[in-house]
Amino acid sequence: MQISETPASDASAPGAQRPAGLRPVVEVGLGFGRIDAATRARDLQRMKLFATGLLLIATVVFLLSRWWEVNDGPAWIGYVRATAEAGMVGALADWFAVTALFRRPLGLPIPHTAIIPTKKDMIGDSLGDFVGENFLSEDVVRDKIARVEVSSRVGAWIGQEANADRITAELATAARGVVTVLRDEDVQEVIEQILVPKLMERPIGPPLGTVLQGVLADGSHRRLVDLVCDRAYDWVTANHDMVLRIVHERAPAWSPRFVDDLIADRVFLEVQNFAWAVKTDPEHPLRQAVDTFLVEFASDLQSDPDTIERAERIKHQIIGHPDVQKFIGQAWGTVKTMILDAAADPSSALRARVRSGLVALGTRLSTDPDLRGKVDGWLAQAAGYVVRHYRAEITTLITDTVERWDAQETSRKIELQVGRDLQFIRINGTVVGALAGLVIYTVGQLAFGS
Repeated sequence: MQISETPASDASAPGAQRPAGLRPVVEVGLGFGRIDAATRARDLQRMKLFATGLLLIATVVFLLSRWWEVNDGPAWIGYVRATAEAGMVGALADWFAVTALFRRPLGLPIPHTAIIPTKKDMIGDSLGDFVGENFLSEDVVRDKIARVEVSSRVGAWIGQEANADRITAELATAARGVVTVLRDEDVQEVIEQILVPKLMERPIGPPLGTVLQGVLADGSHRRLVDLVCDRAYDWVTANHDMVLRIVHERAPAWSPRFVDDLIADRVFLEVQNFAWAVKTDPEHPLRQAVDTFLVEFASDLQSDPDTIERAERIKHQIIGHPDVQKFIGQAWGTVKTMILDAAADPSSALRARVRSGLVALGTRLSTDPDLRGKVDGWLAQAAGYVVRHYRAEITTLITDTVERWDAQETSRKIELQVGRDLQFIRINGTVVGALAGLVIYTVGQLAFGS
């Protein structure tokens, strides 16, 4: 149980004014929620007065009935006196039991009283053990996650546009905070002294070949090939004059002009037809030759020493270029500005992508049972790992927290939380004791009375 209260010192300081709507509260982590402490104190005091009032009524009734009984009162007065007497005994016994939980009754050093203040640390240890054994069991946690269906609920929530906007805004705020806190010189130093040297040390050929091999396997490169073929055809179509000029320049001086024009037109037409065939035929030999070349090149990047060495030389030439070095020196500043601008602009492409990605993820979680099963499985495994390896640390949080509490203050707060309900014990003790006394006295009169 976690108990906390808004600081009273600030509100009670001279001249201090409590903000509107802000009142002391007690938070209890066992499901009681946030409850007005002043209201609890009033309810507790009211129940104490009621329980004590029953004791006083029983006492008054006992004294009057006893006085009447010894002064030749009617026979039925004995029943009243026995009822009131037993009610007094029950009320006093339960008053002692309830009071002994929180303090020493009447301030007397009676053993086994003031249980909560004196046994606070033991209670904390027991509570920690209880939570660890019954709530932090791996089977219990896994079963709870499975029944809660976290992924389904989260998917339904983030799949709504308003919630996706809210998450995006929070992520943007967090990104701005992180980027602002980081020192530019520290980040730049990490880039220049750690990331760049690591990039220079690691061969680029094998990972690049692996990526290229994956692209080729998916057929994603065909869009690029289509684009190149389209541009090549457009270029050839738009450069008839260039073909004519080249033919004139290369033709012999004795060749007639009209012959050169015929040859140039023929060459242009053949080139244009070839470009059109490559553009329109997905199975054209040139396209297949490009695919074969790319496949071999991807394989050579991973296994051929000469190709790997050439890729390394190109990498060093690119990174060593003055413009690239200048970019590396300004990289963090550029990236930082881009992040800050994108995070600050609600209509930025970055935030729009994050928002649409969240909505898409929420929709998939809501409609795809396989994905939900995977996510719930990951959550269960993560929770199981945490419980399995850190249960002791979690329960220690409970015991250490209870140990730091002041004994008297802890007793007062717990009494404020549950004391009202405990007063029903006193009330029930008075009523049940009175009824029991009446029954016992009646049985005694019937069995042994004259």
